[in-house]
This record gives sequence, structure tokens and C-alpha cells, in this order.
Amino acid sequence: MAEQDAVGRRDTAVRGREHVRVAVIGSGFGGLGAAVRLRREGITDFVVLERAGAVGGTWRDNSYPGCACDVPSHLYSFSFAPNPEWPRNFSGQPHIRAYLERVTDTFGLRPYIRFNCEVTSLRWNAGALHWEVGTGQGPLTADVVVSATGPLSDPRIPDIPGLDSFPGKVFHSSRWDHDYDLRGKRVAVIGTGASAIQIVPAIQPEVERLTLFQRTPAWVLPRMDRPISAFERRLHVRVPATRALRRGLLWGIRELQVGAFTKRPNELGLIQALAKSHLRKAVKDPATRAALTPDYRIGCKRILLSNDFYPALARPNTDLVASGLKEVHGSALVAADGTEVHADAIVFGTGFRVIDMPIAQRVTGANGTTLAEEWQDGMAALRGASAAGFPNFLTIIGPNTGLGNSSMILIIEAQLNYLADYLRQLTALSADGGRAALDARPSAVNAWNRHLQDRMRRTVWNTGCDSWYLDANGRNTTVWPGTTGEFRKVTRRVDLAEYAVLRATGDQDPTDPNRTAVDTEEAVA
Repeated sequence: MAEQDAVGRRDTAVRGREHVRVAVIGSGFGGLGAAVRLRREGITDFVVLERAGAVGGTWRDNSYPGCACDVPSHLYSFSFAPNPEWPRNFSGQPHIRAYLERVTDTFGLRPYIRFNCEVTSLRWNAGALHWEVGTGQGPLTADVVVSATGPLSDPRIPDIPGLDSFPGKVFHSSRWDHDYDLRGKRVAVIGTGASAIQIVPAIQPEVERLTLFQRTPAWVLPRMDRPISAFERRLHVRVPATRALRRGLLWGIRELQVGAFTKRPNELGLIQALAKSHLRKAVKDPATRAALTPDYRIGCKRILLSNDFYPALARPNTDLVASGLKEVHGSALVAADGTEVHADAIVFGTGFRVIDMPIAQRVTGANGTTLAEEWQDGMAALRGASAAGFPNFLTIIGPNTGLGNSSMILIIEAQLNYLADYLRQLTALSADGGRAALDARPSAVNAWNRHLQDRMRRTVWNTGCDSWYLDANGRNTTVWPGTTGEFRKVTRRVDLAEYAVLRATGDQDPTDPNRTAVDTEEAVA
């Protein structure tokens, strides 16, 4: 039946008058999770719009050598789709992507997904109370839009003077060119973030020379990884309670750690000492060790996990340039400290557009302004989901929902609870036959954001380092300053007092461009 519904909607799209109740953007963890939750809520009138040709999101795009997750596998999976067959404590990209493919098939999501269908524009129609969605496969309209594009989807490459003149190969870690053979090449890796510390040891043995350009060193801890034995996997299959216990222990340990990050940064001293010991054991050269030692408190930037990054830097064919890349002159790469290196290929491990997500430029709200314009002084969304002036638009992994030490899947599932209740509230408001929409009140968004920023002052992320958690104004608009249990609690239900209820007459076809409607606001006490 679901497949028939999906096919019927596609036929309608051909006629140019398609309307769906919910349009989901993206098919990573957030988008697939939203699709599963919609089906569980009995909603089949939805589509998932995916710009690529396969599901997976960041785990489809990031296929660079050595790519793996830094969250334990049994915690980095949906609670409703446990995987007893994870091969390692920290599984690699191929296994995570295969897991997402399996979730897609297990829950019958493929009929709802439109591949190679990039969203080019979103515009709120106040008269019809719906979103007009422009895509690469034609337009449609939707009562509700769920943006699950994720913050780690669009790569950030710095503007380096002369880069266009480089005669060799250039690519970002999330757009890895697997057709380019690095063997015997002089390779420059730019950046020392989570991707770079996995790439460096993976390619070091095969390249002629590897140069790492480090603008700021990172704190690196040992990676407590090992294969999960066949006995453990069989046990998790035959006795599901053991799998649940393992997940619960992983979750509980990380919940207990949160206080040190959010309230008592001084308690991280022991962890910092462990990181220093890890560096000292692997890197014997005092000058190199000094260059790799951060001058900020551990946790201020993302803590990285690796057992082979430091040893790779100590190999004879590896050089560390403790300075950022400043400019390029042909094949010569010049660092800010004047160091000059010649390379055949440049790999950027410079992160993503987290605080200026491109999707925000394509969303035009009720006031005729884009989400990017509304967020030019900093991102803000009620409970990480709703931005004022953008009715019936919800974000999965929105502002201040990131985590510094646990699994983002826990945050995603909490936001799916919020999405489900949001749709129930809309259904109840429309029970009289009239159409309704919810728009987050500016006062509610501001109050929520003030509360978050007040709490943020005590956190380790605000202790003075420059990180991708912070926006241009120095505000942390990325990370959640609490436990995942607390986030689940504050997103369990939609509080209608935080929203304006927009109403319109409901006796006309919502896809009719000539439809007339009356907008009203209800003050909900």
C-alpha cells in the first residue's frame, strides 16, 4: 500500500500538482529516522528528497581512507533498529553506511525517497499555509517541511590565494577522489580535525611524502577500539537484553561525563594528563611534541580519538608544518610561517559549513526573508527545531543540538519525538476542517536561546579557544549544554504556548494557486 501511495504521488508530480503532508530533506540518520517515525505515526503522505543517488548522508559522502566513527557502534545506532552484528567497538564508514541501507529496506522507506532530487528553494505560502518546494525534479507543496540536511554535509574549503594555479589534484575529505592514485605522490593534508587524523595514518604508508599543515593542534586520546568477537555478536542476537545492557552502559558513562564539560571544566585535568601521556609515548622528538601540544583546555575543541595518528607523524616520510596554509604558487604551498612545500595533491580536512548551512539560504519564511538572513547574527531555534517566522518548518540537528561526548543519534531520536507531537498538535488544530500551522513565537525562541547562552558561559567550550562550535560573534550556537536525557525531556512534547497558531479556511484544494485563505493568529495561553 505504501508503494502504491508513493507511486501515486509521483504520477501526480508529473501532472504538476503534487501536494504532500510532509517533505523531508535528506536521507542520513535524521532523514531516515524521520521517515520511520512518520510511518509509525500512521503518516504515509510524505516524501524524502535526497540530492544524491543513495541514502547515508555524511556516511555516504565521507568515504576517505580510514573513515570511522568516534562513538561506540552500539550507541551510534537507532534504538528502534539495534544492530547486534557490529564488527568493532568503533565501526568504520562502510559498516555504518551498510547499516543505514539496511534500515531503509527493513522499514520499507525506498518508495518514499526521491534520489537525485536536490531542494533548490523553499518558500512559505501564507495564504495556503503550506511550503512551496522547488527541486531538481520539479515543484511540489508540503504542509510541513523537515530539514534533515545535517551540519556535516557541505564541505568548507578556505579561500587560499593561488589555489587555482595548483597543477595537481585538489579535493576535500568528504569528496574523496577514489580514481586518483596517491601512491608515490607528495601529498599535503590541510587541517588537524577528526577527518585529518584518520586520513594521515591511512595514506602515510603509500605516499612518497606526506606534509600535514596544522593551524591549531588538537587534543588526542587513545581509541579504545577492538573487534567485537563472534561470541559477543551471537550473544547479542540470542539474548537481546545483553545488547540493551551494553548500550545502556555506554550511554550512562557518557551522561556522567557531561558535568565536567558543562559545569566543571577543571575536572578535565586528568583527561588532559592522559592526552599528554599519549602524545609523549608516541612522539619522542621534543620539538615535534611541543608543536602538537595544544595551549587550550582539553574539551574546548572537539577531542579526537586515535592510536595511529601520532605514530604516523613520526614516520620518516611525514613532515609537520605547525602553521596554516597561506598561499599557493604553482606546486609550491606556502605556510603562514614562510615554510614552503611542493606537492602533487592537496587534501582539505577543513570541516564543514556548520554555522552557515547552505540550506538556510534557500528557505524563505513568512516575512519574505531567508533563514540565512534571520540567522546572520547567529543561529537560534526553539528547542533546536523551530525558527520564528518559518511556520511548519522543523530542523533535525538544528542550533545547539550538537554533542561533545556522546551519540548524536540520541539527539535525533529526541527530536523525532518532538516532530511526532508537532504533527499530532497540527492534526488536533485542524480537526474542525480548517487548516492550521504553527509558528514559533520570537519571544519563546529568544527566551530559549538566552537560557542556553547563560548555561554556555560555564562550559569548557567557552574557555577561550577558537572552534567551529562558535559563530562570528563568539557565541556557541552549535552544542547542547546538557545531558541527552535532559534534551529528551525538553523535547518530549510541543508546548503550544511557545507557538502562534496560524489558521486558514480548509475547504479548498491546497495545491490550487488561486486559492484564497484567511490568516489569523491565536494567542495560546
